[in-house]
Amino acid sequence: MPLREQDWELVTTWLEKYLLNVADPYSRLAQYFPHEFLAALPLTNVIAQNARTLVHASRRSIELEVQLVDAVTRLDDIRVRPDIEDARAFLARLREDLRIHNEQDVFRTCVLQQDTGAFIGREDLRETLRGLVAAGGKSVLLVDGVPGSGRSYTYQFLRHLGSHKGFRPARVTLSDTYTGAQVLRRLAEYVVDPRAGTQWLGPTLPGDGPPTLAEVARRVISLAATAETRYWLVLDDCDRLDPLSDVWEVINELAKAIYEYADPDRVPRLVLLGYGRTMHQLPDELQGILCWDTARIIDPPELRRFFDQCFRESPPARLDDADPAEIDGLVDEAVAQVLYAARSPDDDGENYMRRVRRATEKAIHVYRSL
Repeated sequence: MPLREQDWELVTTWLEKYLLNVADPYSRLAQYFPHEFLAALPLTNVIAQNARTLVHASRRSIELEVQLVDAVTRLDDIRVRPDIEDARAFLARLREDLRIHNEQDVFRTCVLQQDTGAFIGREDLRETLRGLVAAGGKSVLLVDGVPGSGRSYTYQFLRHLGSHKGFRPARVTLSDTYTGAQVLRRLAEYVVDPRAGTQWLGPTLPGDGPPTLAEVARRVISLAATAETRYWLVLDDCDRLDPLSDVWEVINELAKAIYEYADPDRVPRLVLLGYGRTMHQLPDELQGILCWDTARIIDPPELRRFFDQCFRESPPARLDDADPAEIDGLVDEAVAQVLYAARSPDDDGENYMRRVRRATEKAIHVYRSL
């Protein structure tokens, strides 16, 4: 499974302490990494910055992530310290993630992060995203559905796909107080190289006024398209916006900038979660790059298909040679228990779909402990 952000922070600390605390980082790294990889690294004499640069460059693909953490586990300084246990555990997780990447259709994955995160159903979305990942196809996804149907949970699947398909979802969760300028500023925090400082909008001429929202939106898309990391821009909770908010103008401008960008292989995708079909309509000229998905409350047959796939893809050792009927019985029991738990709300305020996911993840944990 992918490493979490706090895990990567730990890896960064190890690099500072055990690998990059030398006068010539390139010579040290040459013992563990190929020349082509190192040639593209802008290293300096600042150890902490070099560690962040190395992690950032390695997170472009699962193969590079495995290469980096494998190098960490081979360092003499860490192998005699307790940190080595965590490093080896991280490496095992990444190698398993690489195996899944190489052997399984990641668009069909039903269990996501930490080996228990459930992503149930959404068959249409999975195929829509397959097309969205492909170059030259659609580039703006709008997800509607009733509140509590899993619209925002779509982001978790985007993170899963991003770790396998080489992109990073950059999410801004909206509210009725957000302005267009705030949204663009938040997106810029993802795509702007920190070394660009305040000049990321480009040079200005004497007498120029402040840039318009359209100009800033185009610059954000251009920077996202040319960044080392591929980005998908995600605006969540679009249904919370005021109908008169200038964020709708920003959404228009971002979509138009994507439509007009010259290189379809590099242009970022735009994902709008909670964007109902009766809301502010994007310009007609953009209809060719739009695709829609509707999140729905799952039904028992969908839940049964989920458990059938999950239980048969990765059975515990005790069930390796089990009669199929035994697994059928476990699927039936899991479905019944999840539906019972989902219909029995407790005091935590969770909606129905969150209760379904929580009960499903508990059932997966129990099954894999058999």
